[in-house]
Amino acid sequence: MRIGLVGYGRGGRVFHAPLLASLADATWVGVVTRSAERRAQLAIDFPGVPAFDSLAQLVEAGVDAVVISTSLKGRPGLVLEAIEHGVAVVSDKPFAADADQARVLVQAAERQGVPISVYQNRRWDSDFLTVRKLLDSGVLGHVHRFESAMERFEPDSVGNESGGGWLRDLGSHLVDQALQLFGPVTQVYAELEQQAQFTVDHGFFVSLTHASGVVSHLYGHALQSAPRPRFRVSGEHGSYSVDGLDVQSEQAEAGLTPASAGGSWGVEEHRRWGWFEQGGEREKVPSERGDWPQFYHQLQAAVDQGEALPVDAWDAVQALVVLDAARLSARRHEVVTLEAANKF
Repeated sequence: MRIGLVGYGRGGRVFHAPLLASLADATWVGVVTRSAERRAQLAIDFPGVPAFDSLAQLVEAGVDAVVISTSLKGRPGLVLEAIEHGVAVVSDKPFAADADQARVLVQAAERQGVPISVYQNRRWDSDFLTVRKLLDSGVLGHVHRFESAMERFEPDSVGNESGGGWLRDLGSHLVDQALQLFGPVTQVYAELEQQAQFTVDHGFFVSLTHASGVVSHLYGHALQSAPRPRFRVSGEHGSYSVDGLDVQSEQAEAGLTPASAGGSWGVEEHRRWGWFEQGGEREKVPSERGDWPQFYHQLQAAVDQGEALPVDAWDAVQALVVLDAARLSARRHEVVTLEAANKF
C-alpha cells in the first residue's frame, strides 16, 4: 500500500504520522502541507518524507490511500476530492459537521466504488479494550450504567474551532465507543458549556439511553482540574473503573512510534491499571495492550486484499445522528427521541 497524509497539525503529526512511519510492507509517500513551519517540523520528525502543496500533487506521486487530517471546515471537501481521484480515503474525526453532510460523503464513495473509513483509533485504546474484555467475559454481569469521560485542563484549546467544538471532536470518540459497546440509542439528553466570546463549546454532558436498556453518561471538558475516571462501568456483579488516558497518546506526543517503542508501545504500567470492585472487595485489573496500529493494519489488508475496512463509515454517520440530537437537546433543554427508522 502506498499511502499519503493530508495535514500536519497536531492530528496529523501525533495521531497518524507515527503509525504511518511504522507500517511494514507499505510506503508513506508524503504529507500535504503548505505551512513552512510544519514542513520544517516534518523534516525534523521524519527526514526524507516529502511535502506536497496539494492533494492532487500527492495523488500524482502515486497513492492507493490518503488520510485527511485537516480542520473540520475543509475536511469534507478534501474527502470528496480524494473520492473523485478514486483513492481509498481515511477521514479524521469528526467525520463531518453533521449527519446529513456525512451521508453525502459516504454515498459519494459508494457511487464511485471508493473505500472510505473514519479514524476511530480509540476503539484500540488500552482501557476500551479492557472494558470490552470484561463485558465479553461476563464478570460484571448485566450492565446498567456506562460512564465515559475525557476531561483535562487545557485553557489554550478553549475556543479552538478546528474540530467544531468539544462535543463534535471528543464526543465523536465517546459516542462511537458507547455505540460499539451497547448498541443503538433511543433517547438523548445533553448540556453544553460555551464561553460567550467563542462560537464552539468547551464542555459537555450527554446521556444516552440505549435500546438495550443501558444508560451511558458521557463527559468532556477543556477546563477541568479534577477529571472523572476515564471509564466506570457498573453491573449487577460489580464495577470497573480506570483513570487517565491511554498511554499511546503520551508515547506519540513524546516522539515515539510503534517501531521505535517496540514491545513497550501501548503497554500500561501496573500503577495505571483499573479496579474491579464489589462491596468491600477491590482488585487490580491488568490492562489490555493498546493497539492503535491495528487500524492501519486493517486498512492495509482492505486496500491490498479487499478485506473489511477497520471502521465502517456508516458507524460515523450513526454517531453523528446522536451528536446532532445532543446539540438539539442542549438547545431545547429537553430529551430528544430517536426513532429506529431514522438512525441513519
